[in-house]
Amino acid sequence: MAATVMRSMLSVPGIRERFIEKARDAEADVLCFDLEDSVAWDDKPAARDLLCRLLPNFPKRGRQVFVRTNGYDTGLIEQELDAIVRPWLDGVSVSKIESARDVQRIDDYLTLLERARGLDDGQVKIAAWIENAHAVANAYEICAASERLVGICVGGEDYAVSIGVRRTKGGAELELARRASVNAAHAAGIAPLDTPWTDIRDPEGYEDELRRMKEIGFQGKFCIHPDQLGPANRIFSPPAEDVNWARRVVDAYQDGVERNLGAVALDGQMIDKPVLEQAEYVLAWSDQIAAMESAR
Repeated sequence: MAATVMRSMLSVPGIRERFIEKARDAEADVLCFDLEDSVAWDDKPAARDLLCRLLPNFPKRGRQVFVRTNGYDTGLIEQELDAIVRPWLDGVSVSKIESARDVQRIDDYLTLLERARGLDDGQVKIAAWIENAHAVANAYEICAASERLVGICVGGEDYAVSIGVRRTKGGAELELARRASVNAAHAAGIAPLDTPWTDIRDPEGYEDELRRMKEIGFQGKFCIHPDQLGPANRIFSPPAEDVNWARRVVDAYQDGVERNLGAVALDGQMIDKPVLEQAEYVLAWSDQIAAMESAR
């Protein structure tokens, strides 16, 4: 089964009411209202209150509504979860996760809040940020720590700091973090999202990076500007020719089963179980996207 579709997660500053209102029309798969990096320390309580006022009636239209909380080291996450765990919340994007225990603590608190407020168990999902060397070393344990976990996001800037280098446009310094995160996410059956592209003046470079990240297994991008959503949604969607190929593979395989054939070929290629599973994955991914976009 394909992981949750998260081709694009748009960061929306939680302190700017006009940006929150503009997000009503954003074509993101996930709207992530930020209480962390985009909000000054003294403004964090006001941002939290603003989200609690504006988001209960926010139009979802097939999109998921997440809130990005501050990390454990700030002492704010408990207050933030207490404020935002309500019927309108689909998930939390949690900064600076370093271990499975971090995820499990959040899971436990979410369970307590859901039950106290009459919400379904597991309603609030988790997307964890992999942002330093400790997190990369623990990537699989983090990804497998909770059934609530639907995705991980690589935090390139903080990871570069943690290994003592500067972030570069080519991204050689992120290669280990990216590949380790992709492998861990797929092993756990969740979606890996790549780090933000920060140069909004270079759309060609952005699309090139999207294609390269798709090739190594990423399924989405954390976006910092609405203009980045369209390319992410397009590139992380299966192209029509892949969907058509997948349908033909499934049909040919089923025909072979019905005819009791030991082997089936399509266009000169033998169709065995791994090829069938690849085709089924493409179709499941395409169906999820179609269902989500029809709601918009």
